[in-house]
Amino acid sequence: MYVLDTDTLTHLYKGSERVIQRLHQLQTGAVGTTIISKVEILRGRAEAVRKAADGQHLLIAQQHFLRSEALLAELPMVLFDLKAGALFDTLCRAPGLRKIGHADLMIASLTLANQAVLVTRNLRHFTTIPRLQVENWVD
Repeated sequence: MYVLDTDTLTHLYKGSERVIQRLHQLQTGAVGTTIISKVEILRGRAEAVRKAADGQHLLIAQQHFLRSEALLAELPMVLFDLKAGALFDTLCRAPGLRKIGHADLMIASLTLANQAVLVTRNLRHFTTIPRLQVENWVD
């Protein structure tokens, strides 16, 4: 299974040809995303709706929110279980990973627990996590 990180989902949303082409090469159900990425994307879209300066911006923000919801609904959601929670605890305690944010550690733990490959542009952080397989479909 491939797990799309938030940045890759953003490129998919924007119509990245490379990401779309790679998705078409895989079987249905072979690609998903995490509950963390879903929260990050929808939180950002909801904030844009809430902060819209006028009616026109409100309509645009609403459209982006609804399109993001639809995109996320098409992907299987990788959720936490006991194994992923235990991996998250282990990653949080690892001295070499303290500079990596909690959300990224959560995404890594979900990916590891599911023996999946994380698809991200953020190679700098994620390649420092032991046993985590990463690919960049954007660049």
